[in-house]
Amino acid sequence: MTKKGIKIVTIGGGSSYTPELMEGFIKRYDELPIREIWLVDIEKGKDKLETVGAMAQRMWDASPYEVKVNLTLDRKEALKDADFVTTQFRVGLLDARIKDERIPASYGLLGQETNGAGGIFKALRTVPVILEIVEDMKRLCPEAWLINFTNPAGMVTEAIRRYGNWDRVIGLCNVPVHAIMVEPSLLGKKEDELIHKFAGLNHFHWHKVSDLKGNDITEELIEQLMDENNGLPKNIFDVPFYEEQLENMKMIPCGYHRYYYRQEEMLNHSLEEFKTIGTRAQQVKETERQLFELYKDPMLDYKPEQLQQRGGAYYSEAACETIASIYANKNTQIVVSVKNDGAVPDLPADCVVEVMAYIGAEGARNVAFGELPVAEKGWLQVMKAMELLTIEAAVTGDYGTLLQAFIINPLIPSGETAKQVMNELFIAHKEYLPKFKEIISKLESQGLKIKDSVVREMQL
Repeated sequence: MTKKGIKIVTIGGGSSYTPELMEGFIKRYDELPIREIWLVDIEKGKDKLETVGAMAQRMWDASPYEVKVNLTLDRKEALKDADFVTTQFRVGLLDARIKDERIPASYGLLGQETNGAGGIFKALRTVPVILEIVEDMKRLCPEAWLINFTNPAGMVTEAIRRYGNWDRVIGLCNVPVHAIMVEPSLLGKKEDELIHKFAGLNHFHWHKVSDLKGNDITEELIEQLMDENNGLPKNIFDVPFYEEQLENMKMIPCGYHRYYYRQEEMLNHSLEEFKTIGTRAQQVKETERQLFELYKDPMLDYKPEQLQQRGGAYYSEAACETIASIYANKNTQIVVSVKNDGAVPDLPADCVVEVMAYIGAEGARNVAFGELPVAEKGWLQVMKAMELLTIEAAVTGDYGTLLQAFIINPLIPSGETAKQVMNELFIAHKEYLPKFKEIISKLESQGLKIKDSVVREMQL
């Protein structure tokens, strides 16, 4: 890549995460000389874009570097000649996430942003939009790298490669960053004194840890994790894993595995919040309101501590370092969602997996993990099948394909209730599901109504 200074475009620029991104770019400016930054959003996000955009400019003005932050609602204007495009958008904003959580919960099912029925419908809304962005990139910045943080990040990255035919894409998540940052201190070591290997899917990976002599110390770390701060993101309720299970698999699951390994307890906690203080999205909406009140302060020119309360803390450690590593050919080790290419032999070579990789000018060079134990292999293959069905449904608008994804999802008990939840989510999100227009019209003609009172009020 020519060292001329770079143009970065962030789609979903009005996100509360944007100050985290700016902090990461400022920190790395000496190795990542930025020519211009564009923050892009939609009309419904205009006020937030202007608020966070002004704060982003203050952050740069407080730095030693002269960088102009451009704001626009015109994606095509921003994308022209971009070097890197980062995506961090939420189709339907937080209100859509509230629906994803509350409708399943009203039937006694888990409502969660990237897991279960809610995660499937978030993918249905997001995949068509990301594919439109890719088509714009093919025309306006065909040499750019797409760095995706939009959830469900693994499925979105898979859709970009499989249906967008765009290879210059890397998916990111902050969850592995938490593990890599927290775990060394549990063993009395520094971060560069451990070797991490990851395998799986986004929000569904496992990892092993070795010391610098190549000795596997995963079991020693498991003992510490059962007693210490485990570095969970703020959005995951901390139910302990079963120590016997971890000792058997000799790997460390990511925090999101609690939804599968301790499904009963996680569901009960989720339903209790649904009935009392509100779902996670409702809680986050209040956190977002407070953050944007802070961002309006004309004296604030740094990332506030309150941003740590959002689930995506340390996002910039992955996103900005990935961009810097590609630009400067640093070959930094980062956990990413990329084409498998044999790193996880239990899945096809052409599908997207989440693994440790060396990131350089040509993208990712995966670190091979090897075969998983029997139980984890089974879980992984079921989850990947569910992802592929969901993505296919998002692209084709086929009801039967989506029903298959619902039926094999481990967090959705198969049967009439699952079908009813699916149908209600169609009605709730009809504005963002044009591929399913005929199906939604048929459901409405049959008089289908949304059960949850809060969601009904939101629809009015």
